Amino acid sequence: MTNESREQSVDEAPIAKRLILGDPLASTDSDEHLLPKKRALPIFASDALSSVAYAPQELLLILLTGGLAFLAFAPWVAAAVIVLLTVVVISYRQLIKAYPSGGGDYEVARKNLGEIPGVIVASALLVDYVLTVAVSVASGVDNIISALPALNPWRVELAVGFVILIVVVNLRGVREASSAFAIPTYIFIGSVGVMIVVGLFQIVTGNPPVASSAQYGVETQSLTQAAVILLVLRAFSSGCSALTGVEAVSNGVQAFRQPKVRNAQSTLAMMGGIAIVLFAGLTAIALVSGVHYAENPCDLIGFDCSHPQPSLMAQVSSAVFGMNSIPFFIIQAATAVVLLLAANTAFNGFPLLGSVLARDGYAPKALNTRGDRLVYSNGMIILGLVAIGVLIVYQANLTNLIQLYIIGVFVSFTIGQIGMIRHWLRGIRGIRELPAEARHSASARSELFGLRKGLVINSLGATMTASVLIIVTITKFTHGAWLVFLAIPVLSFLMVGVHRYYRDVDHEIAMDDHIHFGSTGDVALILVNKLQKPVVKAVDYALAAKHDKTFAVHVSVTKEDAAALEAEWREHRMPIPLKIIESPYRMYASPIAEFVRKYREEHGSSVVTVYLPQYIVGHWWESILHNRRARRIAQQLMLVHGVSITLVPWLLDSSELIYGRRSRALPGDDRAGRATAPEVHRVGRRAIRPAGPPAPSSSSNPPVLAESTRGGRSEPGGLDEKGWSGQTDS
Repeated sequence: MTNESREQSVDEAPIAKRLILGDPLASTDSDEHLLPKKRALPIFASDALSSVAYAPQELLLILLTGGLAFLAFAPWVAAAVIVLLTVVVISYRQLIKAYPSGGGDYEVARKNLGEIPGVIVASALLVDYVLTVAVSVASGVDNIISALPALNPWRVELAVGFVILIVVVNLRGVREASSAFAIPTYIFIGSVGVMIVVGLFQIVTGNPPVASSAQYGVETQSLTQAAVILLVLRAFSSGCSALTGVEAVSNGVQAFRQPKVRNAQSTLAMMGGIAIVLFAGLTAIALVSGVHYAENPCDLIGFDCSHPQPSLMAQVSSAVFGMNSIPFFIIQAATAVVLLLAANTAFNGFPLLGSVLARDGYAPKALNTRGDRLVYSNGMIILGLVAIGVLIVYQANLTNLIQLYIIGVFVSFTIGQIGMIRHWLRGIRGIRELPAEARHSASARSELFGLRKGLVINSLGATMTASVLIIVTITKFTHGAWLVFLAIPVLSFLMVGVHRYYRDVDHEIAMDDHIHFGSTGDVALILVNKLQKPVVKAVDYALAAKHDKTFAVHVSVTKEDAAALEAEWREHRMPIPLKIIESPYRMYASPIAEFVRKYREEHGSSVVTVYLPQYIVGHWWESILHNRRARRIAQQLMLVHGVSITLVPWLLDSSELIYGRRSRALPGDDRAGRATAPEVHRVGRRAIRPAGPPAPSSSSNPPVLAESTRGGRSEPGGLDEKGWSGQTDS
């Protein structure tokens, strides 16, 4: 893109949009905005990394429901979560290698299991991305309130404001988002890592940290053996929230720099390793320091439940470094920021998945359109609006939102892993079907070993994720997760419906060699309400197009207006005939449609082009002052067989605010011998024209078409062709 064209595209972008989003980027610049590993980690891994801030908290919260003795199960539950996380990370490294196009579990399921499993996975992921934003922001606000309890009354307002801020940052582009999010993410990793090391050192040296809630007992009820098992399984399912975000890397492979697959796999491995270390360290220190975090704060004996309950991260950091110490506030600030930024994983995954779905015809095509900053802005805006709605409905309550969480991600995990099993089996079968000589070659044996290794890894992953899905479903269904199980099939049904619609439309409009329209004539109609310059411009356009027949049409609501128009038409010697159509019921489109139908019956299947003048305005309030009759007429006439619509723009003086200059030459000026409108230079908000006499008009054309006036000034060729947006008027 040349500098001149780049400057022109920037100048045409609205000022407010440029201030918020920045200057538009050329499509040719897309490679420059691909991510290296060091920037991809905070973009795609912030969700998985930040989940260590609330996954241990939710794990201990559920166990504490049964009493302090149940905290003895915590190390084993945490170990099970770590094993599962390790298996899932290894499994997704295989998925990235096999399907690097960025569809993730959706592409795996659609290609290996069919359409319905594919849309179920896509629906589950979209729902999970929405909940990722809601849970991450709610958790971030929770940590802010833990440090600043006075902000508790504004919990919902803070959450909504942060979502809007994250949307705006993401709309500015991937590179800007990665720059904004990289520093807080790395500060979080470093500060929490230091806290874990210091805490473990204190434990080893015999001076273990003590949490502020260690002194509180808890009120519980006696549980049956079945209830104990269910409680442990529920704690495990809540701890599995640490796995959320793992799939985001596989959905965003195309956002990585070359070599894409290797960079994506490395980023996924780094993310998994860091998440495991932070999760294990936080859980260990929380147990040693005696963190007691209850689902209902009033169940804690001795705690004043009129105050918000400090988060697990706040209690651990205060136990290690001391309450209100500088490291305490650094960790709280870093945790709050990275939890808020964890929503950014969804703002990358949701739009990318939406673009893949739109490409395959399962979502509106608008989701596959890049905005000015080379991001899928429509998907980001939709995600932000839905997440804000969820936060408002649930009042940004983390405990309630977490019950809806991870259902979707484990649905996609399980189906995706099953799809990978099918993928490896197909590859193994292909090797076995080779001729004996090729089957026993070194390359075939090496490929077969890789296929079998992938099969083993994904079989283990499918078994474990399916088991967790069953556990999560049983333990969370009655706590609100039923809403997710309702949303997924509804969204899947809508996706299939969209796909069927696009398929039917493509079939309907597909080209074939037997198509025949059979038009035998060409007639132009210029709709006239009053004889004004926009109408004259439309007449000139129609004459320049050289239709077989051209005439003006006036829909007469009152006989007085029709008679006055006829007299004015003759007075100004208009070069085409005027036809009057009576409309006693004050309708406009219907009489014109009837006129077209009768004309085609009498003169054959002519193509009828209807010219409609349209005002172009520069102020938003002007749209209120002009009616929308021309637009309504156009929409109705487009349903009439054989009719095409031509909108003829007329720029009012206020349109200079949009375009910054006055009119250019009108089509037909050279033919008519008219001079071109002089170039306009702007000084502030004033338009300054070079001095000079107007060129003489041709005597072979009616005077009204040779010269016009705008704004009380004589302007040769002043009829403008520029502009296709604005408000209509008859």
